[in-house]
Amino acid sequence: MAQISFINVIKEYEAGFKVLDDVSFDIDQGEFVFIVGPSGAGKSTIVRLLTKEEQPNSGDILFNGESILNVDNTTVPELRRKIGVVFQDFKLLDSKNVFENVAIALEVAEASEEEIKSIVPNVLSMVNLTDKMFKYPKQLSGGEKQRVSIARALAHEPDVLIADEPTGMIDPDSADDVVAILEKINSLGTTIVMATHDQAIVNKLKKRVIRIEEGKLVSDKVGGKYRG
Repeated sequence: MAQISFINVIKEYEAGFKVLDDVSFDIDQGEFVFIVGPSGAGKSTIVRLLTKEEQPNSGDILFNGESILNVDNTTVPELRRKIGVVFQDFKLLDSKNVFENVAIALEVAEASEEEIKSIVPNVLSMVNLTDKMFKYPKQLSGGEKQRVSIARALAHEPDVLIADEPTGMIDPDSADDVVAILEKINSLGTTIVMATHDQAIVNKLKKRVIRIEEGKLVSDKVGGKYRG
């Protein structure tokens, strides 16, 4: 059974304009998958549909065999704890230090103080930021901010980590560091889905590549490249 299934998904934002047009694919537990394509192709829409920020016009989306279209508002937070998301623009709070930015994810879920004190240092160690624990975002590089974002997404031990253009606002060396961390997380069993424009990273890693163009899935290749 696939961990994630998109089944004939159609998403329209305006009448007649399909951002996703009859898109179907499966992602198995433990895969590392790139979703690529030009701006406006539908990559970020896939992310928002999977986290139930939006609903498709038709089709179905399954997570661990269950339709997420049937998830009601009271259980959306539970779904989102299973699907961690890393954003291009980090979404850190400037008034809070690194430890506090990661802890927020646990506080929202009403974790105990003991759990927070245990989990936060652990996930910061995983992203090589133990020495930055009490620094503030303005004291961090772009790559470090993105690693804080990854640590926050990992706090709930999600089944899937979605990275939406995670290297879009950082320099190439920092991008390599971020992707190396995503590979490490994947090696521990977490499924990684990365939407990206970064051709160099896609071509170097030779993972599975799903390409979306004008809302349609045009290719799906294991060991693929950004183009071709």
